[in-house]
Amino acid sequence: MIFETTVPPFIKTFKNLLAILDKSAAYADSKKFQTEVLLQSRLAPDMFPLMKQIQIACDTAKLGASRLTGKDAPTHADDEVTLAQIKARITSVISYLESFSEKNYADSPARQITTPRWEGKYLTGDEYAIHHVIPNFYFHISMAYAILRNNGVDIGKKDYLGALPFKG
Repeated sequence: MIFETTVPPFIKTFKNLLAILDKSAAYADSKKFQTEVLLQSRLAPDMFPLMKQIQIACDTAKLGASRLTGKDAPTHADDEVTLAQIKARITSVISYLESFSEKNYADSPARQITTPRWEGKYLTGDEYAIHHVIPNFYFHISMAYAILRNNGVDIGKKDYLGALPFKG
């Protein structure tokens, strides 16, 4: 179940984010300012700017998959400054996530997951996915959306959600 609730929806959400970033570039172009202005925008003085929100969403998805499966994650230096660079990072994470299958997650629920920040404490794989990876991923994606929306980019809930897998 961890695979189904993380990998496919994360890939879809990243693809939606790429489309939103394309709309952001078109908006910046129409208003005659550099897209990088948006990448450094934030909603509050003490929050991370858009670029960092995207970097953290990427790290959450790739490190979540890595820790849940034991498969090495790609590394990124957090040195992106342009739209093209951050889109390349997102695409890299999508490719990494696409390398997984449900089989890779067979032992995930019972894994003991820890990070250096947790000072020796751990969560089971299920707990890690449910209480950390999924909410953290969507928090940072939502902040990215909110920053762009706050800056006037013409995006809405349909852009955030993307196509739904309707039946019938």
